[in-house]
Amino acid sequence: MAIGVCITSSNGQVDFINGCKNDPGCAKWVDSVYNALTIEERIAQCFMIAAYTAGKDYNMDSVFRMVKDGKAGGVIFFKGNPTAQVQWTNRLQSVAKVKIMVAIDGEWGLAMRLDSTISYPKNMALGAMADDALIYAMGRDVARQCKRMGIHVNFAPVVDVNNNARNPVINDRSFGENKEKVAAKAIEFMRGMQDQGVLACAKHFPGHGDTDKDSHYDLPVISKNQYQLEATELYPFRQIINAGVGSVMVAHLRLPQIDSVRLAASLSEKVINKLLREQLGFSGLVFSDALNMKGVSKFFKP
Repeated sequence: MAIGVCITSSNGQVDFINGCKNDPGCAKWVDSVYNALTIEERIAQCFMIAAYTAGKDYNMDSVFRMVKDGKAGGVIFFKGNPTAQVQWTNRLQSVAKVKIMVAIDGEWGLAMRLDSTISYPKNMALGAMADDALIYAMGRDVARQCKRMGIHVNFAPVVDVNNNARNPVINDRSFGENKEKVAAKAIEFMRGMQDQGVLACAKHFPGHGDTDKDSHYDLPVISKNQYQLEATELYPFRQIINAGVGSVMVAHLRLPQIDSVRLAASLSEKVINKLLREQLGFSGLVFSDALNMKGVSKFFKP
């Protein structure tokens, strides 16, 4: 899940998968857009708001107002209908001062969020397959479907190692309990998407597999030092970062041996800047997990 996501960039570095980092003209355009924004609009660019095109949570009228007023840099679509989502995407883009970033949780395809779309096997089933080329093909096809919908970012793949049988939230969303297989299969899915121009997102950093709590409802604590994390949890992240993943999502997990401050990793300078950026060398886009999840929201007023 990802709702109300906060996005951080790497020292203002332009690092897009379309090669913008190597294109002075592209970088110049990005800077010109940024310099034209007020401080409030720059802050708003860091936030991605939840959008529901159908059902009891329908909120597109308020989403439209916020985008039109420059109060959001992106939208993540949840449960809805593909036709309605495309229509709303076009409306939102038509009124946005800066074109918005559009995202979705499509771990097993658009059907994770949208009716009338293709549902692919979940990661646990993919983890049992011998031919990883099929996972690349799945990533490629999911990306093509995302592009038809106007979606720029798919919050996938999950690269958590499923190493706790009591885990209530990851389980079949993981490729398995073997860190090498998790990394290899996640990389194929990522490459399939990014080769088609859709940004992949490795989640949930630094690893949500060894927890017995769901961060949607509480703040899980992982009492491991960095050596222990390196042995298992960080391995798939390091591999997929080296393979060129464009973004990483940081989880609402507390790691007291990494950061003594009682905050989720998603809010931790030591986890994001020191561990992810400096030690793992990641220079792409960083997303937080959903800011309404109890793993972070229970510690703050709305």
